[in-house]
Amino acid sequence: METVLKTEGLSKQFGGKLAVNDVSMCVKKGDIYGLIGKNGAGKTTLIRMAVGLASPSTGTIVLFDSEQLVEQRDKVGTVIEYPAIYPNMTARDNLMTQCKLQNIKDVNVITEILELVGLSDTGKKKAKNFSLGMKQRLAIAISLVGNPEFLILDEPTNGLDPEGIKEMRLLIQKLNRERQITVLISSHILGELSKLATRYGIIHSGKLIEEFTDEELKEKCKTGIVIQVDKADIEKCVVILKEELKANNLEVKGENEIHLYDFEEQTGLVNQALAKNDIIVNAISVEESDLEDYFLSVIGGRK
Repeated sequence: METVLKTEGLSKQFGGKLAVNDVSMCVKKGDIYGLIGKNGAGKTTLIRMAVGLASPSTGTIVLFDSEQLVEQRDKVGTVIEYPAIYPNMTARDNLMTQCKLQNIKDVNVITEILELVGLSDTGKKKAKNFSLGMKQRLAIAISLVGNPEFLILDEPTNGLDPEGIKEMRLLIQKLNRERQITVLISSHILGELSKLATRYGIIHSGKLIEEFTDEELKEKCKTGIVIQVDKADIEKCVVILKEELKANNLEVKGENEIHLYDFEEQTGLVNQALAKNDIIVNAISVEESDLEDYFLSVIGGRK
């Protein structure tokens, strides 16, 4: 599969601080890549280097399997931080101006793009009077002028209400599916990102901690039963679960906790099997983790 963005050992230093530290990441064609990190983790600095707004201190960037970055960046559309729009212009005039800047003669693309982002009925309304969600969609519309193959969005749902967040999610999915645009989206709204992304990267204190696919995330966040027993009974408990319930999909966490998968709806059966073997169950519960839980466990926020 073609690589759209690849970095090797990418770092950016400001004074004595490494804002991005030895990051090697890979965005593949067709991905909706979710770049996850707290504020100040290095997401925006990494994106700015990828699109040429900042120079790396060390490391390499490859776009579309090429190191000819100036040429390849013509295939990239970007919305970083605040929407870059002309507030006293209409949506159509904003796109007309962008077409002129990019020397695009066929202005028919303007109508098509406005319909695509849901702004075709804004008429003579100036962008300064748009809602934040409309401004974000207009910024994306501007980035689509030139028909990019790769779209980079830095916190596109920041400040949006639930309806605006949903509209943004549906738009990104539409661009990915119907236009085959690869998308890199940075966000700290992890519940929403988990509805979108096909691949993830976690960045923390400038370092890329881990990359994984949506399928791998589902495996990491699988639902299970959490059983707490006395430390002295852990080994016996594992043997009982394996022999009597044929439960092989389990793991011991800490000194007195077993996570048992595939028995989420059979807590009574599990409790019964342990009780009849004189195992005192101190607590038993069904636990379902999500992307936020996993993110916090990776960066040390909580277990």
